[in-house]
Amino acid sequence: MPNDKPGKRNVLITSALPYVNNVPHLGNIIGCVLSADVFARYSRLRGYNTIYICGTDEYGTATETKAIEEGLTPEQICNKYHDIHKDIYEWFDCDFELFGRTSTKKQTAITQEIFLALEKQGCTYEEIVKQQYCAKCDRFLADRFVEGKCPMKPCEFPDARGDQCDGCGKLINAIELINPKCKLCKGTPEVRESKHIFIDLAKITPRLKEWIDKQSVEGKWSYNAKFFTDNLLKEGLHGRCITRDLKWGTAIPKDEYKDKVFYVWFDAPIGYISITGNYLGAETEDWRKWW
Repeated sequence: MPNDKPGKRNVLITSALPYVNNVPHLGNIIGCVLSADVFARYSRLRGYNTIYICGTDEYGTATETKAIEEGLTPEQICNKYHDIHKDIYEWFDCDFELFGRTSTKKQTAITQEIFLALEKQGCTYEEIVKQQYCAKCDRFLADRFVEGKCPMKPCEFPDARGDQCDGCGKLINAIELINPKCKLCKGTPEVRESKHIFIDLAKITPRLKEWIDKQSVEGKWSYNAKFFTDNLLKEGLHGRCITRDLKWGTAIPKDEYKDKVFYVWFDAPIGYISITGNYLGAETEDWRKWW
């Protein structure tokens, strides 16, 4: 098992974490796994100290939705599709050091640590937000549990989700949907209020821009990647909600949020770190040297 070795070239390689609500196809292999696998083999042949990790992304609304469709619990769905993904990548002889998953104790510990550090530095804030609530299902509807007509003109795509429209690609708010419907019971939801936690992206923008300007050069980012990122910064970053009214997810370490979990897009990227940690040994802190 390789550890970080001072004076030696240490190479950490990751593949995008596939989601657990489907069976992988050739696009999953070709799109990210194959190229990373080739580079990992090259790095090992050069004698570099190499770790190549991947794993299943297991939290979020889509998992709960799939579980309802198949009459299983979210945990059962994750176990089922994690095994399917793992078997297929092994059949293709993808040579990961570890094909892990995000529903682990290590993932919870690191995610909560990062959140508490952000909170301590004053980079989070709380806000009351309006959400779609289904009285029939007796629950707030997370973004993907509500669908309706896109409010953007001239799009008006009829099957837009509560977080994004697949017709025009724009990010939207679920309460903006026209003729919204609960995806679970097909009933019409109502708007209610719920308190959530946000990352103050505007506050951290100066530090982020400084990091991007440095890393885009040292990391040899593509023109498109740098152009896209610069445009986002020019438009201005707004606070981003990082909590959801769901049961299946990483617990928030605050008593008043015991009925909520972290938003999967806050949680999932940390999966690369936690899978590295689980490979190196769940009880050690060696992952910090790699990250």
